[in-house]
Amino acid sequence: MRAAARYRAVAGVSSLVSLALSALVVAPADGATTTTVESYGTAIAAERAAATGIAFGSCPESERLPAPVQCGTVTVPLDYARPSGPLIELTVSRIKASGAPAEHQGAFVYNPGGPGSSSMIFPLAAQLPEWQRISRAYDIVGYSPRGVGRSAPLSCQEPADFGKAPTLAPVHPSESYKQERIAEAKAYADGCARRAGPALRHYTSLNNARDLDVLRAALRQEKLTFMGASYGTYLGALYATLFPSHVRRMVFDSAVDPDRHKIWYRSNLEQSFAFESRWADFRAWVARHDKTFQLGATPEAVAHSYEKIRTRLAREPAGGKVGPGQLHAAFLGAAYYDDFWQPRATALSEYLKGNAQPLIDQAAPDPAGAREAENGKAVYTAVECNDAPWPTDWEEWDRDNSRLARSAPFETWDNAWMNLPCAFWSAHRQEPLRVRTKRGELPPTLILAAERDAATPYEGARELARRLKGAVLITERDSGSHGIGGGKNACVNGYLADYLLTGQTPVRRAECAPHQEPDPVSLDRRATAKRLPRAA
Repeated sequence: MRAAARYRAVAGVSSLVSLALSALVVAPADGATTTTVESYGTAIAAERAAATGIAFGSCPESERLPAPVQCGTVTVPLDYARPSGPLIELTVSRIKASGAPAEHQGAFVYNPGGPGSSSMIFPLAAQLPEWQRISRAYDIVGYSPRGVGRSAPLSCQEPADFGKAPTLAPVHPSESYKQERIAEAKAYADGCARRAGPALRHYTSLNNARDLDVLRAALRQEKLTFMGASYGTYLGALYATLFPSHVRRMVFDSAVDPDRHKIWYRSNLEQSFAFESRWADFRAWVARHDKTFQLGATPEAVAHSYEKIRTRLAREPAGGKVGPGQLHAAFLGAAYYDDFWQPRATALSEYLKGNAQPLIDQAAPDPAGAREAENGKAVYTAVECNDAPWPTDWEEWDRDNSRLARSAPFETWDNAWMNLPCAFWSAHRQEPLRVRTKRGELPPTLILAAERDAATPYEGARELARRLKGAVLITERDSGSHGIGGGKNACVNGYLADYLLTGQTPVRRAECAPHQEPDPVSLDRRATAKRLPRAA
């Protein structure tokens, strides 16, 4: 079903003359693509949402969210230049604050990134020890951004086709392989345009930021308390630039570099370069624990074991489903999160001993999750392709990625193939917003960053701190896991909780020692950890 089939038109808008002047002042200057008309449309939609509120109740069975989580919807315009035109509904979830009424500080909204990820399950974090101080004071709120889940969902191809396996993943692809992937990228871009129709151009980061302000109003919050992780930090940065007077407290966890000249082509090249170092961190850890894994006593020896397995899987996929492409996807997870290090290394070790089952369990596509995965990819592609200009000349992609792959082969070409549909995108492309606030426009904000994070390299956090005047950067030194707020580091969590509960930050910046490295023999995992949204 086309996403457009979920839109519904409404007629009539209440008189909003009193909002017109305020709408004018939120339109940013210098490099902006947002207009006064869209700012006015946001004000109209926000007033409408504040009047309606959100009717929270039991969650639909499809969300698989147990009580005490409650669910509801908020209505936003498809196009903020036409606030009385087609509308879409975004799904919202919450757990009410557990503390006494005197402790209550309102709603705390979380976005896990992507783009294309949902935080509908995030309210369950209220039950985890790391979040209990915060959940006493705040209603914990999650939501599915436009296009995601049941929020006017996007789709670019059949889920069964999206999850085809096994696949290859050459780090130095041949010319014929490149031509195959070019054809796939063109077909994928065409599929997005065909399935979404004219609505496709409205799935953007700027509209996500406007939706967030309407959600704030629907929650009946005068100002927003928000935490974004990964891409969610870019969303937060746009919000802070567009609506600085609407910010109460804001946390940026694992920050995207907001430089508009890097959104998104250059930032993906920088990410691919950074993943090479994090892949090396994983191999060094495995080598230090050679007695456990027997994959090699040096990082180079571990790489040799990995390549041996890649070669075997190309000839004979494990379980008929795990080829080099699935292997790479599984081990990209280890470059994001070090809690994957032990199970991934164990899977390699067992495979070389003749037991392929752990690798199959961890890397084979899950047919039950194909629809969700395809939806996430569709939203990711639409938002990133719509947000900014991309090179349309294949020779530029080929030159840049071939050069980069010589020094950073681990993720370069897989990242290129992920984004290549943007070279053939037919929808309107925006010019990215210039993210910046003046001193005094924002209350103090908090930036959390791991020094060796590859998904959002550390320099992005420093750049964001320079652009948002008054922001304070908390650095987890010598660590590289992505999305550190509410995680393993008690020092980071202390700064996070103190800020959200009191609004206070260190004077300028602070550092935390790294969290403990993974235990090579521990199999302990929190049962809920698999379901809570990670920074994407």
